[in-house]
Amino acid sequence: MRTAYSVETVRNAERELMARLPEGALMQRAAAGLAAACADLLGGGPGSVAGRRVYGSRVVVLAGSGANGGDALYAGARLAARGARVSAVLLAPDRTHEGGLSALLGKGGRVVDDPFEVLAAADLVLDGITGIGGHGGLRPDAVPVARAARGGSGVIVAVDLPSGVEADTGEVKGEALRADATVTFGAYKPGLLIDPAREYAGAVRLVDIGLGPYLPSVPELEALQHADVARLLPEPTGESDKYRRGVVGIVAGSARYPGAAVLAVAGALRGGAGAVRYVGPGGDAVIARYPETLVHDGPPSKAGRVQAWAVGPGLGDGPGVADVLASDVPVLVDADGLRLLDPATVRARTAPTLLTPHAGEAAALLGVDRAEVESGRLAAVRELAARYGATVLLKGSTTLIASPDGSVPVRVNPTGTPWLATAGSGDVLSGLAGSLLASGLETRDAASAAAYLHGLAGRLASRGAPVAAHEVAEGVREAWRSVQGG
Repeated sequence: MRTAYSVETVRNAERELMARLPEGALMQRAAAGLAAACADLLGGGPGSVAGRRVYGSRVVVLAGSGANGGDALYAGARLAARGARVSAVLLAPDRTHEGGLSALLGKGGRVVDDPFEVLAAADLVLDGITGIGGHGGLRPDAVPVARAARGGSGVIVAVDLPSGVEADTGEVKGEALRADATVTFGAYKPGLLIDPAREYAGAVRLVDIGLGPYLPSVPELEALQHADVARLLPEPTGESDKYRRGVVGIVAGSARYPGAAVLAVAGALRGGAGAVRYVGPGGDAVIARYPETLVHDGPPSKAGRVQAWAVGPGLGDGPGVADVLASDVPVLVDADGLRLLDPATVRARTAPTLLTPHAGEAAALLGVDRAEVESGRLAAVRELAARYGATVLLKGSTTLIASPDGSVPVRVNPTGTPWLATAGSGDVLSGLAGSLLASGLETRDAASAAAYLHGLAGRLASRGAPVAAHEVAEGVREAWRSVQGG
């Protein structure tokens, strides 16, 4: 599992560790890891730049003030010691880290007054302009330098965090320097895992500098990996039957959107539950595609016993939402089911509720513009979870899952792909998550596992090419096997 911590938490851990180390030792650890990562990029390691090597390579250090610039300068000194031609551009000459600059000059590096010539010829650029404490985008005087760096052919390596992005939230409030790779120290920061900032980070490498014992056990954010999801997935036992494995109810589709019913059922059939009950006007279409489905005209309360409901995809103005919310089992609400959703009704439920909006639906629930949700995804998902007293899965380029219990870390899904931005993909996710709820997973775990499998299925189905929602549903089985190592 990847865990991310806030700037304040990381700094507190750094202070505790530095009190136990010789002066400057922590910065040297960071610089050593940074230089090693740069050497890999230049000298044949993972993601290396073809045809280049450390000796004779042209490296430019963009050094801002403080420790971030110091890390970059010390790393530049280490690369210079291995034969790289290192030039430093000082963005804050009167506040440059003296030790780092002295080390660089002592190894044959140089300071340049004109950054544009060296940036145009650089093989690698170290972005040490601002650190994790930066806010509000790049300063105006740094913008031309950042643009020149991005416009050259050199690989951009961010030091701890791309300059101009918000470490704690993933927001990008001004101009930022997009990196090809980021080397972060001690712990991941939320902005490295959440869009839009995540898109600026490139490939992220974590350098262990010894912070682990000084970080709290509960992070701000966590991202599940294969092994974590594998532990969550339900597995039938010898005594299992279709009812013991769970029955999920799907209320979806309408005369206008019968495909939503088919796609939601497709996701549900691949989610681990033993049976799927479908309620709605799309029964003929569902049975034609999936004859194993148990079909009922409705209302949901008369359809038979279920262990969880998923309601909303393609429902239009159709009935069913109120009936499902009145039940005593976990309920997932998506798409049309989210319209006119009353926070008090959701909060009054005795069983768990999972809401799965995309950014537009989340904006409507919060009464804000969509752009506000997209630029501040972490704040939006936390606010929705608190307001509705529900677990919220905020769909998007980085899907986030927040619990109404604010002491529990927000989860970010690492498997998403832009190819999942296709009609019906969310319907598959709803059925999949509903099925995992019915199989007995806790709400947050069901949402997390569903998002992970759904994203992985999208990647496997598309393999870099356009993909349709029914192909994503078909890819869930392969994703499940991949997670379990089969």
